[in-house]
Amino acid sequence: MTDIRTLLAALRMGDSAFPSGGFAFSWGLETLAEDGKVNDGADVLEFARIQLRHRWATADRVMARRAAETGCDEEWSGLDRMLDAMTLASELRAGSCQAGRALLRAHAGLGNQAALRWRRLVADGRAHGHLPVVQGAVWAGAGMTIEVLETLSAWTLMSGIAQAAIRLSLTGPLEAQAILGEVTDDIAGILAVRPPDEPHAFTPLADIAVMRHERGDVRLFAN
Repeated sequence: MTDIRTLLAALRMGDSAFPSGGFAFSWGLETLAEDGKVNDGADVLEFARIQLRHRWATADRVMARRAAETGCDEEWSGLDRMLDAMTLASELRAGSCQAGRALLRAHAGLGNQAALRWRRLVADGRAHGHLPVVQGAVWAGAGMTIEVLETLSAWTLMSGIAQAAIRLSLTGPLEAQAILGEVTDDIAGILAVRPPDEPHAFTPLADIAVMRHERGDVRLFAN
């Protein structure tokens, strides 16, 4: 059972006020909205579920879990390089590293030893600082269990998509909360089973949208 202090820490670190840097990303939602492929709350819910089931559950979760289970710098670097090679869109790679490094700065400032070690890896050019791997390492270093940090990782992704949908005027704040309520069962169902042995992802529509976003003249989001 999760103790109250761990739960409170997860709530604090998952709050939108925590300086994690993820607010600048739409994961392709901006371009899909411009193309008329995502138009309302129902479309946003479908997009969120695809990201959750076909990217987070099969890739990000695997990376975060492995990073949490090891305290070895070389294994962290290896996971980070693997995720970099798996991520085809340059904006997704850049966004993942930007958010990961923001999370590192925040936790290093709070004295998290795993974050301090990770920052040295990035400074030495031994790692890029991709968000899922950083999440696993620093949240485990903050005392979170695998169960809690996986839940927090999934929730922050879904919350970020909901916030992007609001800023893109695809939903209002109340409808965004309803969408988050809908995906709660999806998260619980995914976490009830073990992740795959090897990381993989398949979100081609979103990935292509992100690649097209790189050439956009007017952009609200970094990806």
